[in-house]
Amino acid sequence: MIFNSLEYLIFLPVVFLLYWYVFKSLRWQNLFVVVVSYFFYGMWDCKFLLLIAFTTLCSFVTGIVIGSDVEKGNVSKAKAVCVSNVVINLLILGIFKYYNFFADSFVSFMSYLGISVHATSLKLILPVGISFYTFQALSYSIDVYKGKLAATRDIISFFAFISFFPQLVAGPIERATNLLPQFAKARIFEYDKAVDGMRLILWGLFKKIVIADNCAEFVDKVFNNYEAHNGSTLALAGLFFAFQIYGDFSGYSDIAIGTAKLFGISLRDNFRMPYFSRDIAEFWKRWHISLNKWFVDYVYIPLGGSRCSKILVARNVFVIFLLSGLWHGANWTYVAWGAYHACLFLPLIMLNLNKRNTDVVAKDKKCPSAKEFFSMLLTFVLVIIGWIIFRADNITAAYDILAKVLNVASWENTWFSMTYKTPVIIAIFLCLIVEWINRTRAHSFEFSWIKNKYVHFAMYYFIVACIVLFSGQNVTFIYFQF
Repeated sequence: MIFNSLEYLIFLPVVFLLYWYVFKSLRWQNLFVVVVSYFFYGMWDCKFLLLIAFTTLCSFVTGIVIGSDVEKGNVSKAKAVCVSNVVINLLILGIFKYYNFFADSFVSFMSYLGISVHATSLKLILPVGISFYTFQALSYSIDVYKGKLAATRDIISFFAFISFFPQLVAGPIERATNLLPQFAKARIFEYDKAVDGMRLILWGLFKKIVIADNCAEFVDKVFNNYEAHNGSTLALAGLFFAFQIYGDFSGYSDIAIGTAKLFGISLRDNFRMPYFSRDIAEFWKRWHISLNKWFVDYVYIPLGGSRCSKILVARNVFVIFLLSGLWHGANWTYVAWGAYHACLFLPLIMLNLNKRNTDVVAKDKKCPSAKEFFSMLLTFVLVIIGWIIFRADNITAAYDILAKVLNVASWENTWFSMTYKTPVIIAIFLCLIVEWINRTRAHSFEFSWIKNKYVHFAMYYFIVACIVLFSGQNVTFIYFQF
């Protein structure tokens, strides 16, 4: 079941009404959340319900054992239990997601050395969202070990925390310190919060259906036959992919956060207008925030973070970016994408420039300065180059595409074919304008400052009309594969 489907359009209001009007007590609401979340996930493939249940139960029991050992002062045993849980869950993730990739890569490497090796491939289907819920479960046991929260003994609340359907398959990757306590206390319906959630859902659907899905049509056509296209067409496809992946993933996050608001739950931001960033460091503070914060807290800082020698800082930067790339999938293009961003990020942190842009761009102005504009433009171009590597089917394709794109002298005039893309280009500009106007507010579709209700209704009807006009493709979300 996907957010942009007819099934979900029926599923959500039914669940909403039952949640608030039938299952009114806290325990029944939490149990209902678990049931509907497992139903939601089971619509993909019911066989993997056992897998998510095992991950959840393993982390739940582990948390209790760790908490008990810490209370008794047996820190070494608590650490061993925590490490065991991490290893078990990472092994599950590794087998399903990376076994064939590393086996095939090893065979290819040995063949390159002239050594014939055979490896058995596993015919496994990648469980949707496994990277997301695995990382969420791991953070809980680690936080219990570190004393950031007490281990819960409420198994229903814990299952709800891991399986909460709005963010189950593509995040945001929530921390137990934020989400778990919300399942431990009574929730009341808040009209204003629910209305704000509906705005986010509407805006997320606009970005997904109107922008991302229509960009995808052109992007897939070009990248799937890149040899037949010139550099300017490939550059245009790279530009469109930048908005496809942003509209797709930030659209999902908006829908997830908005849906959670309908049920009295607050999820953390996952995007903060990343394409208005003035350098790569700022981009990574604004793009897929929950994953980046996860790697910083559980990998970068334990390795020493920035408070060590320059060589170790460089190592730490490459470790988290390479892991971030590999997290996205079993393909060397993702690793290369991570390495590319590490190379861009490293000079900033070495020169202590990685925190120079922490405020909102042009915060008290309507337009950016010339310096800010060109900084944003340069950062965006660098990000697009990375997206080309990310989108390519393999390293060879990425190299060939970039060679054509960067050879600007060989570009040809492809703008004559832009006519049929006009609607999506207009939608992209509309999205950028809306997000620029709301860049200092709670989220990108927050128009409470407009007091005229007729203007509100006009905006909502326009967005709904666009969604209906461009609907029908039911294209799945990109990050479901990760």
